[in-house]
Amino acid sequence: MPWQTSRFAIDLARPQVMGIVNVTPDSFSDGGQHASTAAALRHCEQLLKEGAHILDIGGESTRPGSPAVPLAEELARVVPVVRGAVSLGVPVSVDTYKPEVMQAVLDLGADIVNDVWALRRPGAQAVVAAHPGCGICLMHMHRDPQTMQVAPMEGDVVREVRVFLEAASSQLQALGVDRSRIVLDPGIGFGKTVEQNFALLARQQELVATGHAVLAGWSRKSSLGAVTGLAVAGERMLPSVAAALLAVVHGARIVRVHDVAETVTALAVWQAMEQQQVQP
Repeated sequence: MPWQTSRFAIDLARPQVMGIVNVTPDSFSDGGQHASTAAALRHCEQLLKEGAHILDIGGESTRPGSPAVPLAEELARVVPVVRGAVSLGVPVSVDTYKPEVMQAVLDLGADIVNDVWALRRPGAQAVVAAHPGCGICLMHMHRDPQTMQVAPMEGDVVREVRVFLEAASSQLQALGVDRSRIVLDPGIGFGKTVEQNFALLARQQELVATGHAVLAGWSRKSSLGAVTGLAVAGERMLPSVAAALLAVVHGARIVRVHDVAETVTALAVWQAMEQQQVQP
């Protein structure tokens, strides 16, 4: 089933690479590198040259401990970039939890709302439900960015994440949102321990079994640093590519990444093998 979005029915028969565009001064890996509108749009164009299928634009860092960004500031960061990006011929996703930002970018023609809060903020569900076709990514986050790693989840994390995301999807469908518009993100690193993050990868098929497409966001996360000894986020390209590939092997249909060219190359090798396996 394709992922239905505002302007595109995204073919999930092959894995989709979502390139990250952080229009922020403080994101955990590349904060400040693309903080101006011109720099962000140049980065969008570069990611497309590298093979990105989707662009994901965000104006507020959600790294552990990050402060909330005022609405006016997030709009000032994101709106000019979205206005330019929607002319590039690919689906444009916006990473935000504020309903006012959602409305503004959808009015500009953005295709996807990617919400770390899974539309739990007042008014967020109403914005996407009122839109005739935008795509929606519902992500699981334990607690909030300021406190999520102070007291991570307990218990069977995979079951809790699945139950939460299925409930969030059901709420949207009850408001008239077609199931084809919704994908699920387990929220790697958002209030989980290293072991819990890898349990979500090992048991990712339990999320795939919900019938929704799964989006995986492992890129440069601290859990990769924990198992490789790479303390600097920018040095985690190789484990990030490995994690993205493993996520696809375990059923993810979209991977959200910083290192687009390297991820596209790795997936090409995997796809070549897959094609031979289906040959008579």
